[in-house]
Amino acid sequence: MATMSIGKAWEEAVAFVAREASLLLPVALLFVALPGLILEQMTPPELQAWFAQPKMETIPAMPPGFGLAMMLTIILIWFGSLALFALALRPGISVGEALRLSLARLPVLIGTALVAAGALAAIVIVAVLVGVVFSLASKALAATLGLLLGLGAAGLVFYASIRLVLLNPVVIDSQAGVMASLRAAWALTRGHFWRLFGFLILVMILSTIASTAAQAVVGVLGGLIAGVDGAKLAGSIAAAIVSTVIQVYMLAMLARLYRQAVG
Repeated sequence: MATMSIGKAWEEAVAFVAREASLLLPVALLFVALPGLILEQMTPPELQAWFAQPKMETIPAMPPGFGLAMMLTIILIWFGSLALFALALRPGISVGEALRLSLARLPVLIGTALVAAGALAAIVIVAVLVGVVFSLASKALAATLGLLLGLGAAGLVFYASIRLVLLNPVVIDSQAGVMASLRAAWALTRGHFWRLFGFLILVMILSTIASTAAQAVVGVLGGLIAGVDGAKLAGSIAAAIVSTVIQVYMLAMLARLYRQAVG
């Protein structure tokens, strides 16, 4: 098992981003920040409120085409992240070469997502069937079992997401197919779960604090110039830019951690 150093990855990522910011930031802003920002502006207020506090009994109606827009946004962000990993993992590669490589490997990444979604769906179906069987015997027992199965499924998804955090670098840095990429990414993180978990939680907290602060400050300034609508748009743009810059550093660190893991 290879040694994985978060500190070393941070030092290398900072130096890399400082050196290649002129290549990384335009790709990140165009293919990560912009699609997310456009989707956010398309999302109705009631749907935004539901995403913040989802309640299964009060699911709002989804606007026509919104599901397709969400799927396209996710694919664009995946495409952009693969291109960023290509720039981080292949010294001297141009932006055009990185984008072409990302496009060529994108079907593999989509395939891994479909496999993971299929596995999750199978787990949910099994959990529902078990709940139905136990509900025939006792509704109270079925409710308790359903809660435990739900928590177990959520824990499994969370664990798998950490173990597969190096999937994108594996996909872009190799010619492996869907299943081989999943196996490789899983193997590379063996023994490093808690280290990666701590790193991702720290990044999430930092990104949330920084983007919220930027949204609040720029939103106030935008409100003074263009009113309520201007405040919302200006705040959203500022939050997206700050969040994307932090993601660039995170992806650069994941690229370095991947290199450490493969030795």
